[in-house]
Amino acid sequence: MTLVDIAGTKWAALHTMEDVQTADKRFSRFSLSGKRCFVLDLDGTVYVGNRPIRGTVEFIKRNMDDRAFYFVTNNTSKLPEDYRRLNALGIPADAEHVVTPLAPLIAYLRERALTHVYLLANARLTAYLREALPGLELTADPEAEALTVTYDTELTYEKLSDAALLLQQNPRLTFLATHGDLACPTEHGFVPDAGCILSVLEQATGRTPGTVFGKPNPLLLERVTARYRPSEMVVVGDRMYTDRQMARNVGCDFICVLSGETTREQIDELSEEGFPSLIAKDLEDLLT
Repeated sequence: MTLVDIAGTKWAALHTMEDVQTADKRFSRFSLSGKRCFVLDLDGTVYVGNRPIRGTVEFIKRNMDDRAFYFVTNNTSKLPEDYRRLNALGIPADAEHVVTPLAPLIAYLRERALTHVYLLANARLTAYLREALPGLELTADPEAEALTVTYDTELTYEKLSDAALLLQQNPRLTFLATHGDLACPTEHGFVPDAGCILSVLEQATGRTPGTVFGKPNPLLLERVTARYRPSEMVVVGDRMYTDRQMARNVGCDFICVLSGETTREQIDELSEEGFPSLIAKDLEDLLT
């Protein structure tokens, strides 16, 4: 038998997952004091598919008068207007408070006058970009100046093949992606996201995108960081490689909710410095 002196250390007897959740909250270094701005992921954090995560929704509704809430999503299978669904949950979120990678993508293409682009996107997003960039010519011909990968929910093998060939035929082709999330949570389980499309193209061509506009790119939060200091902000999300990394890049606290992709067992594999500021089932844990 090995005896360990636990005097002065943080410890708890753990028998159930409820014990783990209690210990996570007790030993957390996170404090709500001084937090004026919450930046929340959507899929897996505020809702999963069409199912709201009620504890998190309740926290937002109770704190709307005292704190600012921004909703940042990498999901480019939908348009910014689609996130009006937050209003149906009782959360008044206007375009100013919903952030997606589409705005920086459009700005990038416009500023660099890239007009001949091959786009992996569904029909609605394609129409949205055509309207935002009237001179945009979508083509898979060799004269294409850029390849842009989004979360294409209407992906075909022909699209993948055309993209792979373009990347090989033109080593200087500008390669862009809205985000690199591997999986998107739905009420039925996880489905492949844009990161899986990028992985296929990398395996076929050896190329990776030169610019990824979505999380964890801190430029996505420029409008927020211009208003709030990092000490006043907290990022809330269910992914370590996007949400946690976004918080690290901004320099603010991170709350990992277990309502989406990341499991508690996966967090245990992290080093101590990689731990979130708080691990919670959802934001209901901050109401008690």
